[in-house]
Amino acid sequence: MPFVIALLAPVFWGTTYALVSLYLHDMSPYWVAVWRALPAGILMLMLRPRLPTLVWSKLGLLAFCNIGAFFTLLFIGAYRLPVAVAGTLGATLPLIFLILAWVIDKKRPGMKWLLLGLMGLGGVILLLNPSADLDPIGVLCMLSATTLIAFSSRWMQKWDVGDFLVLTAWQLFLGGLMLIPLAWFMAGPPQLPSLTVVPSLIWLVIANTAIAYWAWLWSMRNLGPEIMGMVALVNPVVAVSLGVIIVGETLDMRQWAGIGVILLSLLLMKLPQNLRLNPFKKVQP
Repeated sequence: MPFVIALLAPVFWGTTYALVSLYLHDMSPYWVAVWRALPAGILMLMLRPRLPTLVWSKLGLLAFCNIGAFFTLLFIGAYRLPVAVAGTLGATLPLIFLILAWVIDKKRPGMKWLLLGLMGLGGVILLLNPSADLDPIGVLCMLSATTLIAFSSRWMQKWDVGDFLVLTAWQLFLGGLMLIPLAWFMAGPPQLPSLTVVPSLIWLVIANTAIAYWAWLWSMRNLGPEIMGMVALVNPVVAVSLGVIIVGETLDMRQWAGIGVILLSLLLMKLPQNLRLNPFKKVQP
């Protein structure tokens, strides 16, 4: 049962891109971000009505990076890129962690990690090869969204954030409020969704956001980050599978090779902790 709960988050998150491509493509990505964040935040606060322990300034920064800016960039990328490409770019978080630790903390990766990082970057280059004719704004948005998550994850590792479920609920609520003026400015006043997209929005709010975040936090606490790091690879696999099987996308051989190389590098990076005791070493001055 614990592993079934653990699988809910990456499986549900992996459906985001196909959902946008199939059912929500006529809606503004800015308002879709609002409809995803704000109702989910309200729902989670109703289930967990507590004030956050984190100071409001830090909570506001996390809400902006993790929800406001992240959801905006995520949906712009999802609207502009093929499902398989968007899903794979969104899974490059470990590669970005590696780069940030090297650039900011001056922690040079060991040879194994350096090779895995270069392998992952090589996969990204194959995926984004010029012949693929991908939308550059969509690519930039997906990579920027993933980088924001990397920065905010680093902050949460250093800050005493308290109850993660309460923290997530407040981030979704505050981030949703932040998104309203942006959506209004970029896309005009909100319009009532048509009945045909209501089931998709309900899935986005309840399954894709509220349940998925709860499942992820519960699993991180009960199974640990090493196991969840492996489970997280289900996210791009689901995204790529839905893109090809349901959406009907086609990719060239170089893009398939790029997806394979990225997933393999992430799989090797997420080996159990006892097999990678020292991924970084301090750069000598």
